Amino acid sequence: MRFQHVRIESLGYVVPPEPISSAEIEARLAPVYQRLKLPEGRLELMTGIETRHFWPQPIRPSEASAQAGEHALAQSRFDREQIDLLVHCGVCRDRLEPATAAYVHGLLGLSSGTQIFDLSNACLGFVNAMTMAASMIQAGSIRRALLVSGENGRPLLERTIQTLLERPLSRREIKPYFANLTIGAGAVAMVLCHEDEAPTDAPELLGGVVETDSSANELCQGDTAGDALEMLTEAEQLLEAGLKVAERTWHRFQDLFGWSHDEVDHVICHQVGRTHQRRLLETLQMPVEKDYPTYPYMGNVGSVSLPFSLAKAIENGVLTTGQRVALLGIGSGLSSAMLGLKIH
Repeated sequence: MRFQHVRIESLGYVVPPEPISSAEIEARLAPVYQRLKLPEGRLELMTGIETRHFWPQPIRPSEASAQAGEHALAQSRFDREQIDLLVHCGVCRDRLEPATAAYVHGLLGLSSGTQIFDLSNACLGFVNAMTMAASMIQAGSIRRALLVSGENGRPLLERTIQTLLERPLSRREIKPYFANLTIGAGAVAMVLCHEDEAPTDAPELLGGVVETDSSANELCQGDTAGDALEMLTEAEQLLEAGLKVAERTWHRFQDLFGWSHDEVDHVICHQVGRTHQRRLLETLQMPVEKDYPTYPYMGNVGSVSLPFSLAKAIENGVLTTGQRVALLGIGSGLSSAMLGLKIH
């Protein structure tokens, strides 16, 4: 898919105020570490995640998303009444019905003419929503879209710690729970619009490709358990399957744009941890210097991770005029989507 008239007009994000270090999590799991003779520092050493952030009080996904939406709208040239489409893209949702976007719409005070819906696809949801909204802008059915996501991994973290403390699991049996300890929280929002209404320096969304391997759809599964959340991940198998999908997606991405490795100035990846970053970049033959990681201080924030990293890279002046940027998204299920950006 190729786009010719779509720009990223503004970005906003929220970093929750309470940092929780990997060392703090391990301290709470001290009885488990002692029983299984696990070395201290294992969590940070294996993942590269020093901290992740949480809200100290319960928060609905819609509230987190609306906070990020307010930040994006504050930087936008558009009034909130001008937003044609609102999409909530998170793994976390307020409830099954109505759409979480309905609550975000009310909190932001958007127009009654704004189309709303949820789009969820694990950690890939926001990238999928970018392609959906861009397609609608390209087709002329809308002019301006607001995409939001608010992820809160604290209930999953707390449930996982409780499970590990209460159940006498072996080293092998705790492996599917390990990924849960990397999860963080945060929120992000993006305004996409037709180029005619965007600032001349707004990043241009050029298009992208997708690749799916549904044979891997049982390697990471999450669900509700009463008022709590549960997730089990076969991390090693998921990584290997994900790398194969990413490699196929990358070749198609290069064919679509005709970009060599050297012609890609930066990559913005979904943020999982150190091993995933290293293996992905090795597979794509991409120097680590071209990546912009945020996992060391944010952890894995689901659908928020990639657009948040993009927002921080733009904010910190990492991306400069004329550069080509590849957004490398992946989500359990297993799907990959890679989008091309041009920085103006």
